[in-house]
Amino acid sequence: MQIPKLPQGTKIKKLKNIDYTFLAVVIMLLAYGLIMVFSASSASAHYRMNDTFYFIKRQFLWAVIGLVGMYVFSVIPYKVYYKFALPALGVSAILLILVLTPLGVEVNGASRWLGFSVFTFQPSEIAKFTLIIFLAKSLADNSDMLDKFWGGFVIYLAVIGIVAGLVLLEPHMSGAMVIGGVGIVMLFAAGAKFRHFMYLLPVAGAGVAGMIIVAPYRLARFKTFLDPFSDMLGDGFQIVQSLYAIGSGGLFGLGLGQSRQKFLYLPEPQNDFIFSIICEELGFFGALLVVILFVVLIWKGIQIAMHAPDAFSSLLVTGITALIGIQVVLNIAVVTSSMPATGIPLPFFSYGGTSLFIILCGMGIILNVTRHIKK
Repeated sequence: MQIPKLPQGTKIKKLKNIDYTFLAVVIMLLAYGLIMVFSASSASAHYRMNDTFYFIKRQFLWAVIGLVGMYVFSVIPYKVYYKFALPALGVSAILLILVLTPLGVEVNGASRWLGFSVFTFQPSEIAKFTLIIFLAKSLADNSDMLDKFWGGFVIYLAVIGIVAGLVLLEPHMSGAMVIGGVGIVMLFAAGAKFRHFMYLLPVAGAGVAGMIIVAPYRLARFKTFLDPFSDMLGDGFQIVQSLYAIGSGGLFGLGLGQSRQKFLYLPEPQNDFIFSIICEELGFFGALLVVILFVVLIWKGIQIAMHAPDAFSSLLVTGITALIGIQVVLNIAVVTSSMPATGIPLPFFSYGGTSLFIILCGMGIILNVTRHIKK
């Protein structure tokens, strides 16, 4: 299929056509996230870096860069991404391979970063983004291939599996899970047959079980998930501290900045377990506000995808929305001990420059698509 050209005379830089409700939710999530990063990180930043503002300064800088990126992506016609889908995925694959070489930066036993000194970035975050663009283009052009199991459906699964496999080698199982989940959502949205997904269930189940058994630390995490209080000072320490934080927050919380668990009880409270600090400081209603904002964001994303002007933009928005939704669900499930612990950041909230920048650029692409929706 060919991406339709915009009507002659269309001015893509007019801001009046964007979805301001969607933009408002994005800004609220970003502001809320910055406040909580500062609150959650202040104690560990003071102890580890002798600078209470160490983490928030960097997160705020990335937020500004991300907002610029969001604006740029919102004014560049989305069909530009269509043209560079395959080369972008190829570059991402190369970066994922470089992570596994001596050029990769290792932190806590995992090599997930490239860069030097204070500037590092995660190629896996870029790979999520470029895979979405590639799948949107390819599925829009070849949707009829999904009628065939071996000649279409499995081919797309292989592409998704290669990218997820490179991420898994870092090792980064949670990142691989997110990539696989986003890919499945996009295949389903593009018209893949339900029975084809059913064929995969035994294979997927065996694969997950194999990855848990092969890696001792994953098996330990699974055992800890079953009873975290059986090893409160060992493998269960982080999730137990998370549950303490959530439980002590009650309905209204201890007050912004008043968390106790962030004082070196909960490791890295500004990262994957920041939702626990939100529950502790702002209580049930503060956590509920986070969930409501994400529900509105995802619902608006679904609406935009349904009214997008063509298949490519519809699948593009579907993939980006799925990326946000899957990460939110998995992160909250982990911090509430509803699934085994794994490193899933909470979009807009967890500390991390690459993730925040990529998410905001994705929001820019969705805003760009809203420009071309007929009101």
